[in-house]
Amino acid sequence: MSLDDLPANSAPPGAGIVVRRVDRAAGAAGKITRAEELRLQLADEIVRGALPPGAALDETDIARRFNVSRTPVREALRQLAASGLIETRAHRGAVVARPTLERLTGMFEAMAELEAICAGLAAERMTPLERHQLEAVHEELRVLSHAGNPDRFHEVNERFHNTIYAGSQNTYIAEMTLATRVRVQPFRRAQFRNLGRLAKSHGEHDRVVVAIMRGDKAGAELAMRAHIELVRDEYELYAVSV
Repeated sequence: MSLDDLPANSAPPGAGIVVRRVDRAAGAAGKITRAEELRLQLADEIVRGALPPGAALDETDIARRFNVSRTPVREALRQLAASGLIETRAHRGAVVARPTLERLTGMFEAMAELEAICAGLAAERMTPLERHQLEAVHEELRVLSHAGNPDRFHEVNERFHNTIYAGSQNTYIAEMTLATRVRVQPFRRAQFRNLGRLAKSHGEHDRVVVAIMRGDKAGAELAMRAHIELVRDEYELYAVSV
């Protein structure tokens, strides 16, 4: 069953779509900083293997390469360190790291459980407007899944998950979930480069959204947990291909 089989929700027609963000202050909602752009670019190169484990990350070199000051570079490296993609070594500065398989598996297991909790709570607590917002983002992802743009799909995918976190109506759990996602994000992003992954991801989302719209807590939890487990499997397929 798809969203087309569900009754229309009660969101007022013409309501503005404002996705609540739990990862940024309200004033910065929807705006990506230069540090975030750098973090995404460097994270992508690390996960793809363009920057191999042990490679040095010099602030001055990176600033020159991207034609920016060292301030956003420093912040991007701090964020990468928080995600475990880089580490600081004595006399060497920042270098590329790679989590062990055991560590990465543990991160994805935590991510699956936290996201499942958010989806289950959202099924119970989402307001009509929030459900309307979720449907709108889901539809945007459907269009993008046919366009074949993994970078844009990733960006909107973040909004999709943020909408569910916010819909849980539990700020503490939403913050915990986001903090974990920040650590796993580069690996989640990489799997979108797998052939056919965008369409499959949208199909997995569809099962989550249908359950939420029905108010099916157990179904939403099950669908979201399965989705994140498949994300992990897709990343592993990607990792052996690069």
